[in-house]
Amino acid sequence: MTDNQTPNKDVSLKLFVVLSKAYRSLMDKAMRDMRDNGLSPSEFGILEVLYAKGRTPIQQIAGKILLTSGTMTYNIDKLESKGLIRRVLSKEDRRVVFAELTGQGEALFDDIFPRHADKIQGMMGVLTENEQQEAIRLLKRLGKGGAD
Repeated sequence: MTDNQTPNKDVSLKLFVVLSKAYRSLMDKAMRDMRDNGLSPSEFGILEVLYAKGRTPIQQIAGKILLTSGTMTYNIDKLESKGLIRRVLSKEDRRVVFAELTGQGEALFDDIFPRHADKIQGMMGVLTENEQQEAIRLLKRLGKGGAD
């Protein structure tokens, strides 16, 4: 392989550092917005899943936002005590517990999610739509390569 096909170690290390710093910067801004709305990032993630998917088994939510079962239970308890979600037992399988938004939770997310999405769009707006699509494609490829 030629040098054009295989990046040298310095370039690979630089990419790793730049990608890490960009991720940290973007996540810091996104988490600040979540906290400004009175939610931890985990709570926000749970509400976002329920807002998009509706009633969902708690175990599936944990898998979607990468939380351990203990952390998930803690956050579900907090959201339930805030009146934003409720637990619903499955009628088909007593081992399955669903979470769903309450009216209050839905109203809160109807209010905060569009503004949050606008802030995310603003952060990504330094790239054109085509550049964003290319970044998505490259980062997916990078993620699949890193999974080996």
